[in-house]
Amino acid sequence: MEATTSTTLNTRRIVIAGVLGAISILLGWTRLGYIPVPNLAANATIMHVPVIIGAVMEGWLVGAIIGLLFGLSSFALATIPLFKNPLVAIVPRIIIGITSYFAYAALKKNNEYLALVVAAIVGTLTNTILVLGLAGLLNYVPWELMPPILVTNALPEVIIAIILVVAVVAAWKRIETGSVKAKM
Repeated sequence: MEATTSTTLNTRRIVIAGVLGAISILLGWTRLGYIPVPNLAANATIMHVPVIIGAVMEGWLVGAIIGLLFGLSSFALATIPLFKNPLVAIVPRIIIGITSYFAYAALKKNNEYLALVVAAIVGTLTNTILVLGLAGLLNYVPWELMPPILVTNALPEVIIAIILVVAVVAAWKRIETGSVKAKM
């Protein structure tokens, strides 16, 4: 495989961005990406997980592209005023890929499993905190409602993101190396 940096796009990266972006859109369109939770937001999400996976596998630029696709689909499919605002629907989703990649890159040399876990946590919290923060700043949601929404949304989102990111990336690396044991 050719050596590339996280800022170059080759055919592989374009294809991975397209496939993971399509998965993210499909999760939103079919509502399979929503997790019912008993709070004011009504749903947690896993639609950010393809963004994190793309970022740790192919770099921050691929993660940002998948995040853009996720954000555009969130904006296009919006049924509530909060996500009809492109600042809320799109910008946090782009940033997920960037923060996830740099969290992963900072830790992967010491312990790749830990790096994947931290990337999943950072990416998930980036989405949740930025969306809720913008919802508060733009007066969509009162600030006093933020803590219960944050706790009840972030916890299931983080747990599921950790499981999915570690499982998918570990499986991918096994396939890519052709070995039974993942290179981690």
